[in-house]
Amino acid sequence: MVWLDSVTYNTIFVFAFNLKLIPVRLLFLPLLLFATSLFGQGADAFIAKLTSGETVPADLLASRSVVLHDFSFEQTELETIQKSFQQTGIDAVVYFENDLILSGRDVTPVIVEYLIKREIKFLILLEKKPEFYVITITPFNNKIDFVDVGQAAWRIKHDNLKEMLGFIYGTALNNQPKKNFLINDIPEKGEIPTIFKGRRSEFFTLDLKVDKLAVPKFDDERMDKEMDELLKLIYPFNYSLTDLTIEEKDLRKQGTPYVLCFVHTRNVVAKEILGYDMTKSESALASVTYPNGALQLKAIPSETYVYKFYLRHIDSGNVYLGTKWDADVTWQEALRNHVKGFTAMLK
Repeated sequence: MVWLDSVTYNTIFVFAFNLKLIPVRLLFLPLLLFATSLFGQGADAFIAKLTSGETVPADLLASRSVVLHDFSFEQTELETIQKSFQQTGIDAVVYFENDLILSGRDVTPVIVEYLIKREIKFLILLEKKPEFYVITITPFNNKIDFVDVGQAAWRIKHDNLKEMLGFIYGTALNNQPKKNFLINDIPEKGEIPTIFKGRRSEFFTLDLKVDKLAVPKFDDERMDKEMDELLKLIYPFNYSLTDLTIEEKDLRKQGTPYVLCFVHTRNVVAKEILGYDMTKSESALASVTYPNGALQLKAIPSETYVYKFYLRHIDSGNVYLGTKWDADVTWQEALRNHVKGFTAMLK
């Protein structure tokens, strides 16, 4: 049985349902804010603001789509989905895990540029909950925020994946002609993007002893205050909290050549995004921490969400990751680890 009603739940795309067969307007915070906010809330910060309905998007069976899915989907489930899409005429050309797409301010624009180059016209959002699945299909606006406020979305919820796919098959083909025929047999996994425009270095830059560091704000007064107080305690050099609306080229003109950046995603994904050796599969990754000022190793499960900070030079794009993997589960601890590693190097 296909359900067009819904419930509220948290994920990278958070939808609000009211258990009635009526369109529901959904809240979306522009991704630009997320992408420029240094310490975003991760997946929960990206909230879609769509108008939900029962109408199949025009030209869905004549255009290319990208699938954005929860990482909890099994490969067999994705293969089942792709096979059904192939039969339906939905040309899902690439699949990305949600927490990769919104993992950081340097990652999302690269993904968006990639989708534009592949002429993607639709976003297919796959969500997997303990008792049901949800598929939402909506146009891609070719911008960093992915969707426009209030745009239409076709959403289907069901407790059985194959039956839901069967409903999509019948409904789509009854509404428009199938024009896509050369469709992949298996889901194509999107590659981890290369986000470095300059040199990647696993050390710190000594330039910060004299150069001011730009630290973008949270866009939250309480958190901004906490950030400022923490940096005053642990960071020995010059920095400034910067508004999210200021472009980096203007930060450079104001005398701040370096910007503090981060990724916020699963531990294993964060490490891969930042170019570390991932040839050895590990259930937990060792991260350095400084609980009492002395270096200690801390095992963090690979699938745990972490923050990992790094420095980027605005002009060259050179990235400085630090000498150790110092990610942690809170932004406070991750920042403290990173700064402690820097100051320890100077001694």
